Amino acid sequence: MKKMNTNEIEEALKNLSGWALKNDMIEKSFTFEDFTAAFATMTHIAFECEKQNHHPNWENIYNNLTIKLSTHDADGVTQKDIDLAKSIEEIVG
Repeated sequence: MKKMNTNEIEEALKNLSGWALKNDMIEKSFTFEDFTAAFATMTHIAFECEKQNHHPNWENIYNNLTIKLSTHDADGVTQKDIDLAKSIEEIVG
């Protein structure tokens, strides 16, 4: 998969509210009602990640979840990351 350039990434992020390019990754933080809601959402996202065979770097602290996406084989952001971010947005709603 081809690594996207900064302009391509920024254009794709226009349709993904709250996602930002940082350190060759796209990332977004989410806040949930409590730990259980955050963890339940992470579980739902995990199943989608397996389906897409693409896995995030993420961090969960109590009710906060930060997700960072990049394609390690391409050493940067690819369309695969954009697609997973879109799926995550649908899950989180």
